[in-house]
Amino acid sequence: MSGLYLYDDNRAREFEPFALTRPVADMVAGAALQRERWQTALQLPVVGVITAAHLADFDEVTSSPTARGGIPAGSVIANARFVPKLSTVQLPAQGAGGESLDTGFDLWLSGGRVAAARTSRELPADYFTEGRLTLDDVGRSGAETTMLDGWWVEDVWDFVRLLPEQLADDLAFFQKPSFGGVVTASRSAPPPAHAIVIGNHPVMIAADRLVAGEVVVKGATIEPQVVFDATAGPIHVGAGSTVHSFTRLVGPCYIGRNSTVLGDRLGICSIGDHCKARGEMSNTIMLGHANKGHDGFVGHSYIGRWVNLGAGTITSNLKNTYGPVTLWTPRGVRDTGMQFLGTMFGDHAKTGIGTCLTTGTVLGAGANVFGGQTPPKAVPPFAWGSAPPYSVYRLDKFLEVAERVMARRHVTLSNRGREQLSAAHRARWMVESSE
Repeated sequence: MSGLYLYDDNRAREFEPFALTRPVADMVAGAALQRERWQTALQLPVVGVITAAHLADFDEVTSSPTARGGIPAGSVIANARFVPKLSTVQLPAQGAGGESLDTGFDLWLSGGRVAAARTSRELPADYFTEGRLTLDDVGRSGAETTMLDGWWVEDVWDFVRLLPEQLADDLAFFQKPSFGGVVTASRSAPPPAHAIVIGNHPVMIAADRLVAGEVVVKGATIEPQVVFDATAGPIHVGAGSTVHSFTRLVGPCYIGRNSTVLGDRLGICSIGDHCKARGEMSNTIMLGHANKGHDGFVGHSYIGRWVNLGAGTITSNLKNTYGPVTLWTPRGVRDTGMQFLGTMFGDHAKTGIGTCLTTGTVLGAGANVFGGQTPPKAVPPFAWGSAPPYSVYRLDKFLEVAERVMARRHVTLSNRGREQLSAAHRARWMVESSE
C-alpha cells in the first residue's frame, strides 16, 4: 500500500551497535522514535521500512513491517537519518473526515539534500537492497518541492551530540495541541505543591485521563522532595511514571510512560517508556524497556532496548586529556570531534556489577560482560565473559534469557522476533583490534 517508507541508506546501516538489531526508524532522536517523528511531520502513516536483510523480521510493538515486493507509485520514501524539527512542521489542513489532505509535494529538501521523495512509479523493494541508492535518484526532475527544518544524523554519535537541542525542540512541540503520530503528554498538569520547582521553563506532568469519571490512563506520580530544575529547559514526565523522592530532574528532560526514576540527578536526558533509572545521568538516551536500577554514573551515552546495567556500572564520558573521543565503527576507529562521549549500549547488552567503561566504548548487542574488569573500547555483539578474548554467547541460551527478561515486563518474544535475533547472531561483527 502507498504511504510513508523509511529508508536506511548504507551510512545508516553502519550505526553500530544498533544497526545489527534495529532499523533507524526505531531509534529515538530527542524524545521521539524516528518513525513517529516522520509520521507527525508529513501526516502520513508509516507503512514500511527499507533496511538491511538481517532485519527483515524486526518486530516490536507498533513497529512497521519491512518493505517487500513493490513500493507503490505515489508513496513517499524518507531518509531515516534525517530528523525533522517538529516545532517548525507546517501541518496540512484536516479534511472533514479527519484525514490529512494531500500537499502535492514530491520532494522534501533540507540542507541542499533530499530528505524525502514521492515515487512517480512503482519501485521494487530490492532496488534499495545495498543501501547505496540516494533519494536524489528517486525524485523526478521538475518535482514540486518544499523545505524541511531538522538535523542530518551523519554518524551514530550524533544522536548524543544533538540531544540537547533536539530534546528542547521536542518539548516545545509537546506544549502545542497534539496532532498525533508522536508520543505527547496529551493532558498535563503542573507539578504538585510538594515538589520543588526552579526556573521558568514549563514542567509538564501527565495527568489522569478520565472517561465517564473513571481513570483509563493513570497520570504520573511525583513523590515529595522532587526537584524540577527548569532553569535551562522544560521537563516532561509521562503517564504512569513515578519519580521518587530526592530526585533532581534538570531540563531539558523527558521521562516517557510507565518508567520509574529512583533518585539522584538526571540532566538533559531522554528516558523512554518502561525504564528504570537510578543514579547520576547526563546527556543520555534510554530507548525503552531498559534497566539502570542501581547507582553508577552514566553520561553522554545511548542505551538500547532490553539493556540491564549491573550495580555500580560507570561510564567515563571525558578523557583525562580533555581531548576528542574516538569511537569504533565498522569502518575503523574514528575521531568523533566530541569532548564528551560515553558508551553506546546495544540492544540486550548486560553488564555485571562494578563494570567501568572508558570514554567512547561500544558494547555490542547481546553482549554480556562481567567480572569487574574494564572491557576494551569495542566489545563485539553476543560476547560473553569477564575479559577478552570473549566467548560467543550461545544463541539458544541468549534467546532463553531474552525471553525471560521480556516476560518480566509482560512482553512476549514473538516468533518473528526470535528469527530476527537469530539473523543478528549470524550477522554479528567482530573487532580485529581494540584500544
